[in-house]
Amino acid sequence: MNGYQRVKAALSGDWPDSTPVMLHNFMMAAREAGFTMDQFRNDPQAIADSFIQAVEKYHYDGVMLDVDTVTLAEAVGVPIDFPRDQPARCHGAKLKELCEVDHLEPVDIKACRRVQVWLEAARLLVRHFDKEVFVRGNCDQCPFSLASMMRSPEQWMLDLTEGGSLEKVQSLLNYCLDITVQFIRLMAQTGVHMLSNGDSPAGPDMISPRMYRQFALPSEQKVVQFAHGLHLPYVLHICGKTDRILEDMVSTGSDGLELDYKTDLELAEETLRGKTTFIGNLDPNAVLALGTTQLVETETHKLLECFRHNPRFILNAGCAIPAITPTENLQAMIRVARQFSRS
Repeated sequence: MNGYQRVKAALSGDWPDSTPVMLHNFMMAAREAGFTMDQFRNDPQAIADSFIQAVEKYHYDGVMLDVDTVTLAEAVGVPIDFPRDQPARCHGAKLKELCEVDHLEPVDIKACRRVQVWLEAARLLVRHFDKEVFVRGNCDQCPFSLASMMRSPEQWMLDLTEGGSLEKVQSLLNYCLDITVQFIRLMAQTGVHMLSNGDSPAGPDMISPRMYRQFALPSEQKVVQFAHGLHLPYVLHICGKTDRILEDMVSTGSDGLELDYKTDLELAEETLRGKTTFIGNLDPNAVLALGTTQLVETETHKLLECFRHNPRFILNAGCAIPAITPTENLQAMIRVARQFSRS
């Protein structure tokens, strides 16, 4: 099997010939290719070259195209800061008051230059890898996360918990849903093999499971339905300890869930078994970036052992792999995956 076939098998519940590896490694890939994050996020060829070189070096199966977590926020007018060698980040809010949602103008995100950079990078990767390496087109943020950026995370939490207008909260979520699905549609047109979004502020580290079900889950379900309407599989990522919402996340209909290292591994395997594919979930910092090679091998083996009899598994870190991760640690992770016998 090639990389594309391995990932596709795991998503379908079929056994691949070895454990598929799909890395969330855009920061590390850019650094190893010699690009600053400023060069990387502004040049589709730099993005494509970074991932191509990383695949050639580490021989993994699936590329996750990611650039930062604020491109859609920029497209809708949130102030953004662009550090030279760090991912872009929000630097303020678009909506000072929730009532301003009534005056939001429609946005066509195709007009955002950095959205076009993402899309051209996706086309370059699909053209290069064809169906040899699986290409996952990440589409930045789910509606709940984008709403938190438009209001600022602090104000968004207050909107949800301190008597804010539920009607206006829902209006903002609907507005953000339109923005998210615009990116989903555009990314699908590039030919990528799978779509995904992050919704990290929706996890139990930030809001209660009840609030997740009320405010985040309905939008996530609609995004998945939209992606499936385009005949592409879809992956949802939420950071933190997601134990208390795992069944809800499965109910989104996502073909894969990318889960953080804080999530209980055995609980996740049991909850997802036969329903959706687990993607993750090594600790990207303490294990991959700062751990010894022996620790990486031990933790990778533990993860693989948990999924020994479950074909719906793709190895990755639980979140973005830091740029400072040692080469030998990533090599150790992939080597263990190739040598470990599952099924």
